[in-house]
Amino acid sequence: METYIDVYISSDGEKSSEILKKLVEMGLKPSIGNHDFIFDWKGIVSIEEEIKFIDKIQDKLKGTGVILKFKTNR
Repeated sequence: METYIDVYISSDGEKSSEILKKLVEMGLKPSIGNHDFIFDWKGIVSIEEEIKFIDKIQDKLKGTGVILKFKTNR
């Protein structure tokens, strides 16, 4: 199972290099192509686990001006 994250960065917000650093610290892998980052769950997880992780990402990026889009495939 993988979650794909698209990141929309505001010119008035935190620098993209800082956003990259924060997301990599959380285990997300930068990607070139259809999505900006990928998180590999290394198995199947519940929706609740996925939402908890997304909440952590939101908390980590709070105040940065970033807009996020998530998509998960099994």
